[in-house]
Amino acid sequence: QVQLVESGGGLVQAGGSLRLSCAAAASGRTFSIYTMGWFRQAPGKEREFVAVINWSGRTTHYADSVKGRFTISRDTTKNTLYLQMDSLKPEDTALYLCAKTNYGLVTGPDQYDSWGQGTQVTVSS
Repeated sequence: QVQLVESGGGLVQAGGSLRLSCAAAASGRTFSIYTMGWFRQAPGKEREFVAVINWSGRTTHYADSVKGRFTISRDTTKNTLYLQMDSLKPEDTALYLCAKTNYGLVTGPDQYDSWGQGTQVTVSS
């Protein structure tokens, strides 16, 4: 079982940056073996894929809407996943959540588990 806790959200102006963190506490199998993803969910909308990173950190995949602006990374020594968000836009406003998957670089939320509670990101125009 892996418990995930997100942090780093806040209010930022359009064009600004934020760095989200997802701290993992794992029992048994370690954090480093899992593929990890970031999703976001705006009020009244479905949960949307943002980015995913494989267990080694060498392979990543991004949603087209964030490609070139967001960077996913992980530090296995700290059991932490990150999402660096630059050039933020008002449409990036959402609750951001991290989760793990056993299925590789997948983008469907149904293929992920161990969801955190999320951290709110609000981008003002």
